[in-house]
Order: sequence, then C-alpha cells, then structure tokens
Amino acid sequence: MLKDILTPMKRSFREYTELRAQENTSASVAFVKGNLVSNSRSTTGGVSARVYKGGVFGFASAPEYDEDSLRACIASAERNAVFLDGKVKKGLAPLPRVAEGELRPPIRSHEVPQKILVDTAAEIDAYVAKKYPDLLSRTVYASELNIEKLSTVSGSSGVHSFVPRSQLYVIMTAEAKDGSPCEILLADANNGLFDEIYADPSRLFPRIDLYYDRLRDKCEGVYAEAGVRDVVFSPLLTGMLSHEAVGHTVEADLVLGGSVAGHNLGKTVAAEKVSMVDFAHHYGGEELPIPVYADDEGTPAGDVLLIDHGVLKGFMHDKKSAMHFGAEPTGNARAFAFSDEPLIRMRNTAVLPGKEKLPDMIASIEDGYYLIETNNGQADTTGEFMFGVTMGYEIKNGALGRAIRDTTISGVAFDMLKTVTMVGDDLEWCCSGMCGKKQPIPVSMGGVSLKCRVNVGGR
Repeated sequence: MLKDILTPMKRSFREYTELRAQENTSASVAFVKGNLVSNSRSTTGGVSARVYKGGVFGFASAPEYDEDSLRACIASAERNAVFLDGKVKKGLAPLPRVAEGELRPPIRSHEVPQKILVDTAAEIDAYVAKKYPDLLSRTVYASELNIEKLSTVSGSSGVHSFVPRSQLYVIMTAEAKDGSPCEILLADANNGLFDEIYADPSRLFPRIDLYYDRLRDKCEGVYAEAGVRDVVFSPLLTGMLSHEAVGHTVEADLVLGGSVAGHNLGKTVAAEKVSMVDFAHHYGGEELPIPVYADDEGTPAGDVLLIDHGVLKGFMHDKKSAMHFGAEPTGNARAFAFSDEPLIRMRNTAVLPGKEKLPDMIASIEDGYYLIETNNGQADTTGEFMFGVTMGYEIKNGALGRAIRDTTISGVAFDMLKTVTMVGDDLEWCCSGMCGKKQPIPVSMGGVSLKCRVNVGGR
C-alpha cells in the first residue's frame, strides 16, 4: 500500500494545489476453446500535481513516488499554471472551499496470485466444455483491476482509497438454424478482490446454464420487425441508457460544451415515474460497486439527484464547474491513471425503482419486445443514442414468444423517457464496463425494468 509522504508537502503549496499518488494494478487471463491464450499482469503508478491560478490549471506528473519527484511535479505544475494564466487571463475567482474530505483507510488488501485467475477461468471453461460440447466456440476471460489513490489537497484533508474490481466473461458461440454463428456474452463483475469475489466459481454455473438456454433460443430466433415498438427494457438496458444517453448530457463540463441538458434544467425530460441519481458510495444501506467517498479534488462525494419524477434537477460537478453554475461541488472529479487530470465522471448512476412487476409489464404488451442484453452503445450530447441488442424475445398477446437475433435500438433519450409507462421494482447493478470519456474509468450502472416505446432496427 502507498505510504503517505504527501501530507508534509502541503506546507510548500503557494497556490491551490492537488497532489496525488496512485497505483493501478491489472491482471487478466483468457481461455479460448480450452487453450490459455492470454496471461498478463501489470502495475502502473506515479504522482501528479495540479495547480489552479486565475481560472486555469497547470498539471504535471512523474512515474516515481518519492520526495524529489513530488517537489518537481509541484514546481512544474506551478510554472504551467502561471504560463497559462498569463496567456488566457481569465481572472476568475479562487475555487470554492469544500468541507474536508474523508480520510478513509484502505480496505484490507493483498496480492492475488495469478494462478488463482488461471485456475478459476480453467474451472469455468471445463464446466462449459463438459456440459455443452455442441458449442462452436467458447471463451472465458477473468480479470482484476485494483486502483489505489493517496492525495492531499489545499483546504482539504488527505484521502486514501482502494477500489478493487473483479470480473469474469463467458462467451459462447453456437450454430444458428441458418448455419450462421450465434453468440451470447455473460458478464459478471463486482467490487472486491478476485479471490474473494470468485472464491467459489461454481456460483456462476446456474447463470451459465441460463445463458446457454438463451443462446439455443437465439439460434432458433427470428429477426425483429423494424419500427417504433412497445418494449420492456431489462435492468441492464436501462442502466446503459441512464449512463450513455442521459448521464453524459448532465456532466457539467459537457453542459458547458453545449449538451442538450443545458437548456432543459428545471423542465420535464421524462415521464413522472422516472427518477435518476448518480450515487457516491451507498444505496439502501449497501456499498455500491464503484464507491467514491471523496473525489480527486478532495471533495466529499455526495449523491446527485439528476431527474426527479421526470424533471431535470441538476448536474454533476467538479469545483470549477460548480463555481461557474453557482452550485456546490458534488465529488465527481475522477482520474483513471496517475498521469491523468481529473474529469467530471459518473460513479454509480441509476434509474430508481418503481412499483411494477416484470410479468405485469410483459402482460400489458400486445405486440412488442422484451430486450435483455446489450454489448455496446453510443450516444452524443444531444441525447441521441444507438445500442446493440444481443438478446431479446418477442411479446405476443402479453406473453413471451420467440427469441430475436441481434438488432439495434435508437432514439433521443429525453423523448424516449417520456414514453415510459411502467417502472419495475427490480433494481440491478452492473460494473463490468469502462466509460471511455477521454480516459477509461470503471463505472457502475443501475437499472430497473422499464416499459416504453423505442425505435427497433430490425434485421
């Protein structure tokens, strides 16, 4: 774990300064059809300093974590801030002061041997190979990403955090009825060290069986009929929508860049049943998959109410955007690597649960689709989105019908959310992906089942 040699440096700060040491450790293995094709482990770490002056930041980083490197980073960041301030001459006020960030001791940590990842992935691969020999191909991918940060910030206490994320992917491919390959992806991830999260790999076997059954359904499936249709989103699809098509539009730096949310604050952007929050670290008394107690600017992290019963209520902020909008910083400034500057990023973004049950949603649709899985998605700051759908079923006369082959859905988020008529009580979290806004970073998406109308792409 990182030793604190940052705090004594605080005496040398002449301007507002953020000083951060960080270490990212990643490990992964991959099996394809029983063959170990990838086995890697790496650690990257170093220090960075960011200095604010008159409305601009000077930034510097170095790969060594020692006192000389810290002093050099601070001096370089100060020079950069003075240079930029002399060029742009914004003349802005000092950044807002915040309550002291929480000094949170790291959770218990240890190095997980690479052999554990190899053995776990091999056990899962062996299960799939023995039980489902008819598959054309199978891939098992296991990984762990641990991010440790230690920082001290002007006007704030030091922050020490350790956030581990472990995940397993199982990809199964079979032959469809038309002879083409048909694929399904099971993604499992959670907050914690790999040997703790996957202490018993067999806990995944029931999910593998479920996904195999879905794959066989998909192999016999039909193509969706294109057009605007009544659909039920699974929690995974709703979570993806909340992150990609809504969440990014309400990050304050993108609002300043012209996102659609800028002129919709205080206006109705969704059905009254829809509420959405970016949570910091807890929900319902439980720690969330990507817990952020204080951000990389030393701001204590708080929950951000984004949509309240259909009305757009707020944005996610760092200190600088909060000053611009006359708001409070929300603790959303996050950096992925030591050499990255903090950006406004989501943490655990979710559509809040309602009261409806999934069977009732399905029963209420005469002709539509139940959309379950997605493997990718894209959206822009207008809220326009397009997501791939890799698993779903027809709904005919209120009952599930045939599976559908891969398709897409598209629309404008704030328009689509106004069509929501039922909100499920089945909140689920997914943290298996990375958000790619300028720099990758782990995020968590929460979703519930939603009944709405959306444009389905068809074949």
